[in-house]
Amino acid sequence: KNEDALYRVMRVLASAGVFTEVSPRTFALTPPAEFLQKAHPQSARDMMFFIADPFHFRAYADLDESLKTGRPAGEKTVGMPVFEYFAKNPAYSEIFNRAMTMMSAAVIPAALEAYDFGGIGVLVDVAGGHGEVLMSILRKYPQMRGVLMDVDHVLAGAAPRLAAAGLTDRVQTVPGDFFKAVPAGGDAFIMKHIIHDWDDERAALILKNIHRALDGKRGGKVILLEAVVPPGNVPDLSKVADIEMMVLPGGRERTAEEFRALLDGAGFRMTSITPTKSPLAVIEAVVK
Repeated sequence: KNEDALYRVMRVLASAGVFTEVSPRTFALTPPAEFLQKAHPQSARDMMFFIADPFHFRAYADLDESLKTGRPAGEKTVGMPVFEYFAKNPAYSEIFNRAMTMMSAAVIPAALEAYDFGGIGVLVDVAGGHGEVLMSILRKYPQMRGVLMDVDHVLAGAAPRLAAAGLTDRVQTVPGDFFKAVPAGGDAFIMKHIIHDWDDERAALILKNIHRALDGKRGGKVILLEAVVPPGNVPDLSKVADIEMMVLPGGRERTAEEFRALLDGAGFRMTSITPTKSPLAVIEAVVK
Protein backbone atom coordinates (compact mmCIF):
# COMPACT_ATOMS: atom_id res chain seq x y z
CA LYS A 1 0.00 0.00 0.00
CA ASN A 2 1.09 3.57 -0.59
CA GLU A 3 1.70 4.97 2.90
CA ASP A 4 0.57 8.52 2.14
CA ALA A 5 -2.61 7.43 0.34
CA LEU A 6 -3.44 5.00 3.15
CA TYR A 7 -2.94 7.73 5.75
CA ARG A 8 -5.31 10.06 3.94
CA VAL A 9 -8.00 7.38 3.83
CA MET A 10 -7.44 6.54 7.51
CA ARG A 11 -7.68 10.22 8.40
CA VAL A 12 -11.11 10.64 6.82
CA LEU A 13 -12.30 7.40 8.42
CA ALA A 14 -11.13 8.71 11.78
CA SER A 15 -13.15 11.88 11.19
CA ALA A 16 -16.23 9.65 10.88
CA GLY A 17 -15.45 7.72 14.06
CA VAL A 18 -13.90 4.68 12.39
CA PHE A 19 -10.41 4.62 13.96
CA THR A 20 -8.92 7.45 15.97
CA GLU A 21 -5.63 9.26 15.34
CA VAL A 22 -3.91 9.03 18.73
CA SER A 23 -0.70 10.74 17.56
CA PRO A 24 0.45 12.04 14.18
CA ARG A 25 -0.06 9.28 11.59
CA THR A 26 -0.74 6.67 14.29
CA PHE A 27 -4.22 5.21 14.65
CA ALA A 28 -6.09 3.09 17.16
CA LEU A 29 -9.29 1.11 16.95
CA THR A 30 -12.65 2.55 17.93
CA PRO A 31 -15.69 0.34 18.72
CA PRO A 32 -16.90 0.43 15.06
CA ALA A 33 -13.41 -0.50 13.85
CA GLU A 34 -13.27 -3.48 16.21
CA PHE A 35 -16.05 -5.11 14.19
CA LEU A 36 -13.74 -5.07 11.15
CA GLN A 37 -11.38 -7.54 12.82
CA LYS A 38 -11.57 -11.12 11.56
CA ALA A 39 -11.35 -12.55 15.09
CA HIS A 40 -14.16 -10.41 16.54
CA PRO A 41 -17.12 -12.64 17.54
CA GLN A 42 -19.51 -10.33 15.65
CA SER A 43 -17.07 -9.52 12.85
CA ALA A 44 -18.47 -7.55 9.92
CA ARG A 45 -15.27 -8.03 7.93
CA ASP A 46 -16.69 -10.37 5.30
CA MET A 47 -19.70 -8.13 4.75
CA MET A 48 -17.40 -5.15 4.25
CA PHE A 49 -15.44 -7.05 1.60
CA PHE A 50 -18.73 -7.80 -0.16
CA ILE A 51 -20.05 -4.23 -0.01
CA ALA A 52 -16.71 -2.72 -1.06
CA ASP A 53 -16.12 -5.09 -3.98
CA PRO A 54 -15.75 -3.30 -7.35
CA PHE A 55 -18.80 -5.22 -8.60
CA HIS A 56 -20.97 -3.28 -6.15
CA PHE A 57 -19.62 0.08 -7.28
CA ARG A 58 -20.17 -0.77 -10.94
CA ALA A 59 -23.76 -1.93 -10.32
CA TYR A 60 -24.67 1.24 -8.41
CA ALA A 61 -23.16 3.32 -11.21
CA ASP A 62 -25.93 1.80 -13.35
CA LEU A 63 -28.68 2.67 -10.84
CA ASP A 64 -30.42 4.77 -13.48
CA GLU A 65 -31.27 1.52 -15.29
CA SER A 66 -33.45 0.44 -12.36
CA LEU A 67 -35.07 3.86 -12.11
CA LYS A 68 -35.96 3.86 -15.81
CA THR A 69 -37.06 0.26 -16.25
CA GLY A 70 -37.66 -1.27 -12.81
CA ARG A 71 -35.20 -4.00 -13.76
CA PRO A 72 -32.12 -4.79 -11.64
CA ALA A 73 -29.24 -2.54 -12.68
CA GLY A 74 -26.81 -5.37 -11.93
CA GLU A 75 -28.08 -7.28 -14.96
CA LYS A 76 -26.98 -4.41 -17.19
CA THR A 77 -23.64 -4.23 -15.37
CA VAL A 78 -22.66 -7.87 -15.89
CA GLY A 79 -24.95 -8.83 -18.75
CA MET A 80 -26.83 -11.53 -16.85
CA PRO A 81 -28.82 -12.07 -13.62
CA VAL A 82 -26.49 -11.57 -10.67
CA PHE A 83 -26.92 -15.09 -9.28
CA GLU A 84 -25.84 -16.49 -12.65
CA TYR A 85 -22.83 -14.18 -12.43
CA PHE A 86 -22.00 -15.56 -8.97
CA ALA A 87 -22.17 -19.14 -10.26
CA LYS A 88 -19.78 -18.31 -13.12
CA ASN A 89 -17.35 -16.36 -10.93
CA PRO A 90 -16.24 -18.60 -8.03
CA ALA A 91 -14.00 -15.96 -6.44
CA TYR A 92 -16.82 -13.44 -6.12
CA SER A 93 -19.28 -16.17 -5.16
CA GLU A 94 -17.01 -17.02 -2.23
CA ILE A 95 -16.99 -13.37 -1.12
CA PHE A 96 -20.80 -13.33 -1.28
CA ASN A 97 -21.21 -16.65 0.57
CA ARG A 98 -18.83 -15.61 3.35
CA ALA A 99 -20.77 -12.36 3.76
CA MET A 100 -24.08 -14.23 3.99
CA THR A 101 -22.62 -16.67 6.52
CA MET A 102 -21.41 -13.70 8.58
CA MET A 103 -24.89 -12.18 8.41
CA SER A 104 -26.43 -15.46 9.55
CA ALA A 105 -24.02 -15.73 12.47
CA ALA A 106 -25.00 -12.21 13.56
CA VAL A 107 -28.77 -12.70 13.16
CA ILE A 108 -29.54 -16.25 14.28
CA PRO A 109 -28.68 -15.82 18.01
CA ALA A 110 -31.29 -13.04 18.19
CA ALA A 111 -33.83 -15.23 16.38
CA LEU A 112 -33.15 -18.15 18.73
CA GLU A 113 -33.64 -15.87 21.71
CA ALA A 114 -36.93 -14.46 20.45
CA TYR A 115 -38.61 -17.42 18.76
CA ASP A 116 -39.33 -20.99 19.91
CA PHE A 117 -38.36 -23.54 17.25
CA GLY A 118 -39.40 -26.42 19.54
CA GLY A 119 -41.69 -29.12 18.24
CA ILE A 120 -40.13 -29.26 14.76
CA GLY A 121 -38.91 -32.75 13.91
CA VAL A 122 -37.34 -32.01 10.53
CA LEU A 123 -36.43 -28.46 9.53
CA VAL A 124 -35.65 -27.76 5.87
CA ASP A 125 -33.42 -24.75 5.21
CA VAL A 126 -34.13 -23.60 1.66
CA ALA A 127 -31.17 -21.83 0.04
CA GLY A 128 -29.37 -22.21 3.35
CA GLY A 129 -25.91 -21.40 2.03
CA HIS A 130 -23.11 -22.81 4.16
CA GLY A 131 -25.59 -23.94 6.81
CA GLU A 132 -25.01 -21.37 9.56
CA VAL A 133 -28.72 -20.85 10.34
CA LEU A 134 -29.56 -24.56 10.32
CA MET A 135 -26.51 -25.55 12.37
CA SER A 136 -27.26 -22.92 15.00
CA ILE A 137 -30.84 -24.12 15.41
CA LEU A 138 -29.83 -27.80 15.56
CA ARG A 139 -27.28 -27.07 18.28
CA LYS A 140 -30.03 -25.62 20.50
CA TYR A 141 -32.57 -28.33 19.64
CA PRO A 142 -30.65 -31.66 19.76
CA GLN A 143 -33.70 -33.79 18.84
CA MET A 144 -34.24 -31.91 15.58
CA ARG A 145 -32.92 -33.06 12.23
CA GLY A 146 -32.24 -30.87 9.24
CA VAL A 147 -32.20 -30.73 5.47
CA LEU A 148 -29.95 -28.15 3.82
CA MET A 149 -30.88 -27.23 0.26
CA ASP A 150 -28.87 -25.04 -2.08
CA VAL A 151 -27.07 -25.24 -5.42
CA ASP A 152 -24.14 -27.62 -5.77
CA HIS A 153 -21.31 -25.11 -5.65
CA VAL A 154 -22.66 -23.58 -2.43
CA LEU A 155 -23.27 -26.94 -0.71
CA ALA A 156 -19.63 -27.81 -1.36
CA GLY A 157 -18.72 -25.05 1.09
CA ALA A 158 -21.20 -26.34 3.66
CA ALA A 159 -19.79 -29.88 3.92
CA PRO A 160 -16.63 -29.07 5.94
CA ARG A 161 -18.61 -26.74 8.23
CA LEU A 162 -21.17 -29.44 8.99
CA ALA A 163 -18.37 -31.93 9.67
CA ALA A 164 -16.52 -29.52 11.97
CA ALA A 165 -19.74 -28.92 13.91
CA GLY A 166 -20.34 -32.67 14.30
CA LEU A 167 -23.71 -32.39 12.55
CA THR A 168 -23.13 -34.43 9.41
CA ASP A 169 -25.28 -37.29 10.70
CA ARG A 170 -28.19 -34.93 11.50
CA VAL A 171 -28.23 -32.96 8.24
CA GLN A 172 -29.04 -34.15 4.76
CA THR A 173 -27.74 -31.91 1.98
CA VAL A 174 -29.89 -31.70 -1.14
CA PRO A 175 -28.91 -29.76 -4.28
CA GLY A 176 -31.76 -28.18 -6.16
CA ASP A 177 -33.55 -25.25 -7.73
CA PHE A 178 -36.24 -23.80 -5.46
CA PHE A 179 -38.10 -22.43 -8.47
CA LYS A 180 -38.75 -26.05 -9.52
CA ALA A 181 -39.18 -27.93 -6.23
CA VAL A 182 -37.99 -28.19 -2.62
CA PRO A 183 -37.35 -31.38 -0.62
CA ALA A 184 -40.42 -33.09 0.82
CA GLY A 185 -40.63 -34.57 4.32
CA GLY A 186 -40.06 -31.47 6.43
CA ASP A 187 -42.27 -30.32 9.27
CA ALA A 188 -41.20 -26.72 8.73
CA PHE A 189 -39.25 -24.77 6.14
CA ILE A 190 -36.98 -21.84 6.97
CA MET A 191 -35.48 -19.19 4.72
CA LYS A 192 -33.20 -16.38 5.80
CA HIS A 193 -32.99 -13.37 3.49
CA ILE A 194 -34.24 -15.37 0.49
CA ILE A 195 -37.71 -14.02 -0.22
CA HIS A 196 -36.37 -10.45 -0.33
CA ASP A 197 -34.18 -11.41 -3.30
CA TRP A 198 -37.19 -11.82 -5.57
CA ASP A 199 -40.17 -9.93 -6.94
CA ASP A 200 -43.65 -11.01 -5.86
CA GLU A 201 -44.16 -13.45 -8.73
CA ARG A 202 -40.96 -15.40 -8.12
CA ALA A 203 -41.21 -15.16 -4.31
CA ALA A 204 -44.72 -16.62 -4.54
CA LEU A 205 -43.42 -19.47 -6.72
CA ILE A 206 -40.87 -20.45 -4.04
CA LEU A 207 -43.55 -20.33 -1.33
CA LYS A 208 -45.98 -22.37 -3.45
CA ASN A 209 -43.29 -25.04 -3.92
CA ILE A 210 -42.88 -25.17 -0.14
CA HIS A 211 -46.65 -25.41 0.27
CA ARG A 212 -46.68 -28.32 -2.19
CA ALA A 213 -43.85 -30.07 -0.31
CA LEU A 214 -45.77 -29.75 2.98
CA ASP A 215 -48.71 -31.48 1.24
CA GLY A 216 -51.31 -30.22 3.71
CA LYS A 217 -49.34 -31.43 6.76
CA ARG A 218 -51.14 -30.46 9.96
CA GLY A 219 -49.12 -27.71 11.62
CA GLY A 220 -46.80 -27.45 8.63
CA LYS A 221 -45.19 -24.04 8.58
CA VAL A 222 -42.83 -21.72 6.80
CA ILE A 223 -40.50 -19.46 8.80
CA LEU A 224 -38.94 -16.41 7.19
CA LEU A 225 -36.07 -14.41 8.66
CA GLU A 226 -36.59 -11.09 6.94
CA ALA A 227 -36.63 -7.37 7.60
CA VAL A 228 -40.08 -5.79 7.90
CA VAL A 229 -40.28 -2.27 6.48
CA PRO A 230 -41.85 0.16 8.99
CA PRO A 231 -44.37 2.74 7.79
CA GLY A 232 -43.85 6.45 7.20
CA ASN A 233 -40.58 8.26 7.65
CA VAL A 234 -39.13 5.98 10.33
CA PRO A 235 -35.44 5.44 9.53
CA ASP A 236 -34.68 1.75 9.15
CA LEU A 237 -31.96 -0.40 7.60
CA SER A 238 -34.64 -2.23 5.60
CA LYS A 239 -35.21 0.89 3.49
CA VAL A 240 -31.53 0.94 2.53
CA ALA A 241 -31.49 -2.82 1.89
CA ASP A 242 -34.52 -2.37 -0.35
CA ILE A 243 -32.39 -0.37 -2.80
CA GLU A 244 -29.76 -3.12 -2.73
CA MET A 245 -32.48 -5.61 -3.66
CA MET A 246 -33.72 -3.37 -6.46
CA VAL A 247 -30.24 -2.86 -7.93
CA LEU A 248 -28.84 -6.40 -7.67
CA PRO A 249 -31.28 -9.36 -7.78
CA GLY A 250 -34.45 -7.39 -8.54
CA GLY A 251 -36.20 -8.18 -5.26
CA ARG A 252 -37.60 -5.97 -2.52
CA GLU A 253 -38.02 -5.57 1.21
CA ARG A 254 -41.66 -5.77 2.34
CA THR A 255 -44.06 -4.35 4.91
CA ALA A 256 -46.05 -6.59 7.25
CA GLU A 257 -49.11 -6.32 5.03
CA GLU A 258 -47.10 -7.14 1.93
CA PHE A 259 -45.79 -10.30 3.63
CA ARG A 260 -49.32 -11.23 4.70
CA ALA A 261 -50.65 -10.88 1.14
CA LEU A 262 -47.69 -12.76 -0.38
CA LEU A 263 -48.07 -15.69 2.03
CA ASP A 264 -51.85 -15.76 1.64
CA GLY A 265 -51.53 -16.05 -2.12
CA ALA A 266 -49.20 -19.03 -1.71
CA GLY A 267 -51.60 -20.93 0.58
CA PHE A 268 -50.30 -19.86 3.98
CA ARG A 269 -51.84 -17.92 6.86
CA MET A 270 -49.39 -15.57 8.58
CA THR A 271 -49.58 -16.25 12.32
CA SER A 272 -46.90 -14.03 13.83
CA ILE A 273 -44.14 -11.51 13.28
CA THR A 274 -41.62 -11.72 16.11
CA PRO A 275 -39.16 -8.81 16.35
CA THR A 276 -35.60 -9.66 17.37
CA LYS A 277 -32.58 -7.71 18.56
CA SER A 278 -31.23 -7.95 15.00
CA PRO A 279 -32.50 -6.12 11.89
CA LEU A 280 -34.51 -9.22 10.94
CA ALA A 281 -37.81 -10.46 12.35
CA VAL A 282 -39.09 -14.04 12.49
CA ILE A 283 -42.19 -14.31 10.30
CA GLU A 284 -44.25 -17.48 10.83
CA ALA A 285 -47.02 -18.80 8.62
CA VAL A 286 -48.94 -22.09 8.63
CA VAL A 287 -50.63 -24.09 5.89
CA LYS A 288 -54.22 -22.92 5.45
